[in-house]
This record gives sequence, C-alpha cells and structure tokens, in this order.
Amino acid sequence: MDVKRYTKMAYDDFEDMVFGHSLYPVSTGFDLEIGAGYTSAEVNYAPRPSSGESKEKLVAEYEKITTDILQRMVQVGFPSVVLETEHVLQMTTNPEWGAEIAHAQKTIMEEYYDEYGIKCALRNTLADIRGGRESLDLRGDPYDVLMESFEQVASSGADMLSIESLGGKSVFDTAILHNDIPGILFSIGILGTLDVEFIWSEISRIAKKNNVIAAGDTDCSQANTAMFIAGGLLDRKLAHTMAIVARAISAPRSLAAYEAGAVGPGKDCGYENTIIKAITGVPISQEGKASTCAHSDLMGNLVMQCCDLWSNESVEYHGEFGGTSVQCWGETLSYDCSMLNTAIEAGYAKVFRDVLMVSDRYRDPQSFILAFDNAYRIGEAIVKDGNDIYLRSKNAAIEACDIVERGSKGQLELSKFEKASLANATKILHSLTDEKDVFIEEQMDKFKTEMDEFRPENYGY
Repeated sequence: MDVKRYTKMAYDDFEDMVFGHSLYPVSTGFDLEIGAGYTSAEVNYAPRPSSGESKEKLVAEYEKITTDILQRMVQVGFPSVVLETEHVLQMTTNPEWGAEIAHAQKTIMEEYYDEYGIKCALRNTLADIRGGRESLDLRGDPYDVLMESFEQVASSGADMLSIESLGGKSVFDTAILHNDIPGILFSIGILGTLDVEFIWSEISRIAKKNNVIAAGDTDCSQANTAMFIAGGLLDRKLAHTMAIVARAISAPRSLAAYEAGAVGPGKDCGYENTIIKAITGVPISQEGKASTCAHSDLMGNLVMQCCDLWSNESVEYHGEFGGTSVQCWGETLSYDCSMLNTAIEAGYAKVFRDVLMVSDRYRDPQSFILAFDNAYRIGEAIVKDGNDIYLRSKNAAIEACDIVERGSKGQLELSKFEKASLANATKILHSLTDEKDVFIEEQMDKFKTEMDEFRPENYGY
C-alpha cells in the first residue's frame, strides 16, 4: 500500500491559517476553486424517506433538490455553491442508482452554469455499507460493492468523492461505554487508521482514473459519537474531557486518507479538520451554527475559523415558510460565506477569524482544543512521530489533555467532574507503552476476548 506520512507541518505558523485560503487549493466542477481566496456554501441534504421506494422516485427527488438549491442561489445572487449528496443506503448498495442520480444532478448543474455562470460542484459521500460490524468481512463482498459504487458515481457526474468510514466503530462503541481510554486509542488510532488507509488507496485510484477529486474522510462514527454522548453543559453521560481524547485521536486517523491520496476538501462533519488543514494545507469543509438542523454542538462559530466550504451538515428535503429546506439553509450558508468573503476582500480576514474563534473558545474543552492555535499544537504533536500510527495518536491525545490542563488555569472553567476525568485520562495515557507492536498485541488480545465477533483480519492482522 503506497502511503506517505506527514512528519512536518504544512503551515509554519498557526497565524497563517484562515478561512477561504489553503496552501493547496482544489479546482473542480464548473469553474469552482476551493481554498483559493474565497469560501462557498456546501449544501447537504437528505431525501424524504418515501422517495426511497424506487430508483425513479429517488432520481426525481434529487432533481428537485438540485433545482431548488441552484434556483435560490441565482435568485439571491450568490456566485458559487457545492452540493453534497450523502448516499442513502439504496444508492450505494445499488451502484446504478447512485450513478443515475449523480448524472441527473450534474446535468442540471451544467444547465445553471451555462445559463447563469454559477460556479458549482457535486460531492458524493457514499454510505459505508460494510456497516462497521466486526462480524462482517470489511474487506470482502460489501467492500467490493462499495468500490463499484465509487466507480460508477465517479464516471457519471460526481466531482468529489468522500465517505464517513466505519473501521473500528464496533470496538470504539465497546470502549466508550467503559471509559476505556486504551480501547479508544486502539479503535480510532490503530483500527480506524488501518481501515482508512486501506479504502482510500482504492478510492484515490478510482478518482485518478476518472479525473475527479478524492476529497476526504471524517471520523463521524467515533469522535462525533463521543461528542454527541458528551452532549451539552448540563449532561454528564460522558465527560467532555473524554470526548477531547477521541477528537484528538481522530485527527491522525482522518489524516490517513490524505496519506493515501486524498487532496481535500475535507468533509464537513470532521471537526478535526482544522488540525488536518494545519498538517496538510488542504482545503476543508466545516459545519457549525448552520448544522443545528441536524444536531447541536458547542463551537458553532469557532469551526468557521479556517473553513473553505461552510456546510449545514444535513437537512431533510421538505417545505418551510421561506421555501424548501435546502433553499432556506443554502441561503443562510451563502450569507455567512458572503460575510467571510467580504472580510477577505477588506483585509480583515484574520481579525474576523479571531472573533469567530474567541466567541466559543472558552465554552467547553471541545471547542478549546479546536481553536486554531491549539489545533495547530495538536498537529505538531502528531507529526513529531508521524511515521508511527500509534505514537502519533497517543501524542495527540496527551497534547489535547495538556492544552486543557493549561487552559483550566486561566479562563477555561472545568467542573470537579471534568477535572477528575482529565487527570485520570492524562495518567492513563502517560502509563501506556511507547511500543506500537506491544500496544497492538495487548489490545488485539483484549478485544478478541471481550468481543466474540472481533476479527483482526478486517485490519490486515
């Protein structure tokens, strides 16, 4: 497997990171550039459940969605937009369904580009139909169907390819229930990384073959799960300082996609993307305050700080007072991007970036570690041992804990519960071996005993 490892930061200084600019912009779709000096909305949507009854109904649904978004963009005068089609299960398990929908959407997009000059591109995020279940062969038949689906959408109209891969998910679910920090490190940093490398080597090959963009992955299935379980400031189901451990480890895990050939833009629900951008220089999509149609978080402004695309996460297609849901959220996103782009043009991008960041910086440990300066520091910890997928994950987790510990001596307030959790996590992480093979062998043996369905062969062992 041909992968490159990141052993140094793309940016020399975190102050150089800002929204709308990346070191390695991506050109795609109809005259669209991402990370080349401006931001664009990335509208994410889901079809109504009833439309999944047949291929014909789904195609018609996506044609309506596409037309509605582009019509509203032109109507209000926005110059660019990205459409993200996150596959419902039927579209990936039946590759011809996804292909026909991609073709139908791209045809409409071409018409609007030709008629109105709107810069636009289509991202297809396929469903990981392997399901992340250890009892399945993650490299067997479902994997083959998944790659066939990538082939068909890539040749039928998709400009960018993404996935929210599920490697290590079932082990993570077991580990997080037991506050098992070594298990979390193993599931995300080792199993997740190995799986991302495996699938992205092939996705990148498919993208290159079809002259489209291998965009990026996200640790939605693990780090976002921890974030959602941790909840808000009134919740005590999971310490927020545990969630930062999962988030920090998710960065080297998602980094593996770029090491296997992805070039960005990183996918919106990867809250770790600021760390990824600092290490790689690729453009990123982010979601925050405009994703309240899908979920809540504690950093709705902050994550806009370095975005190149600005997304709403996902919204079901239906009617609202102001139009259809995709029109309303697309317009909201685009007004945000207009504001960001005006700040760039006026020379105040870094000032505005800092305002966005500071507005959420001290809200929670999760937002604190993702403030761009702290995200950069976690990136430095990752590349320090960048050739070792274990040490870089362990380093990231320790650095995140250290950042929060230092912050708690200043403006970052932690409850007794959070302080105790942080101290425990730090102690456990420092007690772990520095030997990758020793750690992996210990964890493999443990989870083979605890989980009858655990199959090391899913990860090449």
